[in-house]
Amino acid sequence: MPSGGARNRSGPQKDPTSLKSARIGHSLTSLPAEGYEGDVPEFPLPRVPVYDIWFENKERHKVLDLEATEARRERELELWAWAWSTPQGAAWAKEPWRWHSIAMWVRTSVICESAEATAADKNSLHRFADQIGLTPAGLKENGWKIAPNQVAEKRAERSAAAAPAAPTARDRWLKAVGGDA
Repeated sequence: MPSGGARNRSGPQKDPTSLKSARIGHSLTSLPAEGYEGDVPEFPLPRVPVYDIWFENKERHKVLDLEATEARRERELELWAWAWSTPQGAAWAKEPWRWHSIAMWVRTSVICESAEATAADKNSLHRFADQIGLTPAGLKENGWKIAPNQVAEKRAERSAAAAPAAPTARDRWLKAVGGDA
């Protein structure tokens, strides 16, 4: 059996600003900071039935809970739409093969929001988030970076320059003692 070799997260991550990265052509794909604004694909997973389970006289009872089933589905669709509004959605739109993993992250997230979540569910959630690039480590693993929103930065610079500067403590002190502030 072979051993060794590169593994996910083994050793330091490549630094896209290093000379070695420039030499081998390694760079990160920029994702739009304002998020993805394209069409959101249909949620690919089927509805999961939710059951109310209880024991009575050592007998197990199981009844389909239609309200809870519908509430879970609505939450999945809400989280699916939110996920696609992130910058990562721009990359996912070009990679339909990822959509199932994104849907599994959504489903696992909804499970982790419930009281029935286990440690294994929470561990799976983190792994899915890494795979689809929703964590800083996942962004690097996928070769992505979130580009700065230059329009918003320029707008903030303009509004900061237009706003009058608040008086400093020194100005207030000079005014109080009759100096020329």
